Amino acid sequence: MLTGITGITGALALGAPARAARKGPERPVNILFAIADDWGYPDAGAYGSRAARTPTFDRLADEGALFTRAFCAAPSCTPSRNAILTGQAPHRLEAGANLWSELPATFDVYPDLLQQAGYRVGRMRKGYGPGVFPQWPHNPAGPGFPSFGEFLGQQPEQTPFCFWLGSSDPHRPYDPELGEQSGIDPAAVDVPPYLPDTPEVRTDIVNYLAEVQRFDSEVGDALRLLDEHGLAENTIVVMTGDHGWPWPRAKANTYDAGTRVPLAVRWPGRAAPGTVIDRLTLLSDLAPTFLDAAGLSTPPAMTGQSLLPALSGTAAPRGFVVVERERHALAREGNLAYPVRALRTDRWLYIRNFFPERWPAGDPDFDLGLQGVFGDIDAGRTKTQLLENRHRPGFAKAFQLATAKRPAEELYDLASDPHSLKNLADEPRQTAVKTRLRKQLQNWMLRTDDPRAIDPRTDFWDKVEYYG
Repeated sequence: MLTGITGITGALALGAPARAARKGPERPVNILFAIADDWGYPDAGAYGSRAARTPTFDRLADEGALFTRAFCAAPSCTPSRNAILTGQAPHRLEAGANLWSELPATFDVYPDLLQQAGYRVGRMRKGYGPGVFPQWPHNPAGPGFPSFGEFLGQQPEQTPFCFWLGSSDPHRPYDPELGEQSGIDPAAVDVPPYLPDTPEVRTDIVNYLAEVQRFDSEVGDALRLLDEHGLAENTIVVMTGDHGWPWPRAKANTYDAGTRVPLAVRWPGRAAPGTVIDRLTLLSDLAPTFLDAAGLSTPPAMTGQSLLPALSGTAAPRGFVVVERERHALAREGNLAYPVRALRTDRWLYIRNFFPERWPAGDPDFDLGLQGVFGDIDAGRTKTQLLENRHRPGFAKAFQLATAKRPAEELYDLASDPHSLKNLADEPRQTAVKTRLRKQLQNWMLRTDDPRAIDPRTDFWDKVEYYG
């Protein structure tokens, strides 16, 4: 329970240990989960990108299901990965809602639950994190292996496996030489309207897409290993990114650029080839999905929903999903957070900023030499150009969109404004919509034991230790 926070008695238990029980005698399915670092929607060929080269992702979409409305639970590495592992909303994970934090071992994670059920579990490179895990025997995503090939080479024939294939691509900083060698044409790059369209920005995007391409190739190698070992037909393969791309007004923001992610799932015999799923989806749905696929029950603490009904076409409609953030980088005096809750429907995005007096991208005069000023924006070529030209025409608007203070409430009609550029929260004709979405968000926060439902300005996450 969060220290100093009282008065919340929801139906879901915070961190209550629960053990999954097997539901049926079917042969257990293997699970390969491939996750990129900072790969956002729509940067894949399957989504119509002219510049992204993702033949492996596109193949998985062709041979299984492509999700078009998938979102991370938080637009920040640690809380997003914690939500994937636990199947819970980040605000339920105590310190784990922050970047560079600690996930208490009181929370069940799906790799442990599968291991208890007889699965062999492993991980390569980035799993949980960044953060610390002194209470755990190994990274919560699983014990480490140098490669998927080495893990698979030691796999007993009759034992199911669950493997986390983690990558550091396409996280900044970028190697310009890799971008030059990629063959990606800067002219084919789509520059969103919240960024200045300059040669420098286009080159920066090419370098990002080159790392997306490298991740895609690595997952392709893993698929070949499954084929060589005769395991492809009994293995679920999931490929995604932990949150949106690392650009101003994207990563660490609850606009779609920070929260919407690519997601493809291949499960031969269960997900029909070429399936397209438009249903709203959260990455915290993956933990209950993996448990469900393994024939295990879902612990009641999980707020995510199994995706198996969606894969079979029997899922009930989902009216909304909620994404959130607490503290991202060390970006403000006193290491303060910028807490946000955002409710996303098929058409609307409603955002509640709990401390509108704070700077959303970090303080403009707080510089520790890591990310520089506005420290919630990753350092890189685009950020540098934006800062150096902030007062010039063609840059000033983009700079303000990324860094200026925001009102307590934001409302966007994504049907006409997919990049969330025009805030409608104060327009009288949208009062009814705003009131309805505000109430839905508040009810969801109460239902999932969100401390900010009772004390919107709690300082709990401001005081959590930062290990960065």
